Amino acid sequence: HKAEVIIFDEPSAALTEKEIADLFEIIRDLRKKGLGIVYISHRMDEIKTITDRVTVMRDGGYVGTLITADSTKEDIINMMVGRVIYEDPKEHSMVAPDAPVVLKVENLNAGKMVQNVSFELRKGEILGFSGLMGAGRTETARALFGADPKQSGKISIRGKDGQLREVTINSPQDAVKYGIGYLSEDRRRYGCVVQKSVTENTTLATMEEFTSGIFINKSKEKEVSEKYVKELATKTPNCEQLVVNLSGGNQQKVVIAKWLTRDSEILIFDEPTRGIDVGAKYEIYELIINMAKQGKTIIVVSSEMPEILGITNRIGVMSNGHLAGIVSTKETNQEELLRLSAKYL
Repeated sequence: HKAEVIIFDEPSAALTEKEIADLFEIIRDLRKKGLGIVYISHRMDEIKTITDRVTVMRDGGYVGTLITADSTKEDIINMMVGRVIYEDPKEHSMVAPDAPVVLKVENLNAGKMVQNVSFELRKGEILGFSGLMGAGRTETARALFGADPKQSGKISIRGKDGQLREVTINSPQDAVKYGIGYLSEDRRRYGCVVQKSVTENTTLATMEEFTSGIFINKSKEKEVSEKYVKELATKTPNCEQLVVNLSGGNQQKVVIAKWLTRDSEILIFDEPTRGIDVGAKYEIYELIINMAKQGKTIIVVSSEMPEILGITNRIGVMSNGHLAGIVSTKETNQEELLRLSAKYL
């Protein structure tokens, strides 16, 4: 079309590091040919690498423009959120040495991308799943939740009596019954009903507690949703606001509220901050850490290494459908995670 200006809107969201490098070479080549490029991204490293100038938008308004070479990552983030946010969360969840095992997975098989996966998860622990795109991270999470059929393997969950017992999970309904909540990477498609209100989405997984026959207890619904709007600091005019009108970060908080209302003991976050602005991203991190401190057990699937290294206790690295290893977050780094990612390639 002989375009003179090309707009790239979050082009790297589903790309590997190698593919992003290739994309940047293409963009640099286009620039040499005289094309103007607008590059929209939440990823600070990409902004610093590929741009000449950075224009920051906040709450629908223009904040300002910086020369990329003369600005730091902190300068840009400060403009985005109106305050300084540091790269790492201020505190981590500490797992007690005697914390009981609440989830045990043995030789889980679910198609080509989940082969003989085994791991344990303790109460109050945050376990990350890292790996390249297509390594089997999301497939493992979906198999655990019953969203994809498993072919073989054993899943055991700690019951209210404290005993670890094998359970049968053939559907998401089974998983919910056993106290597992799943926050999909595509929250608008699988996590919430965007044309429904904050209140309706909050009680979506627990409707039986708010109904009597064909009647819904609206005042009880409103009371619970207002409680979680306050607890999670969800930015919404009121609980009757349609979720479609909220930002990505606040939509994610509504999905979290849904599973907290269900009182899920095990929460699986799949790409919890994808498409979320940097301010909301750190709010989600703090929420995850605080939930772990309160005794929730959490799995975080993420393609962002700083994220996975910043909030987890241990990290399982997937490589071509296999669990290549589980490492202590405190004792690992990006190089080791990448090395394990390539183990079965």
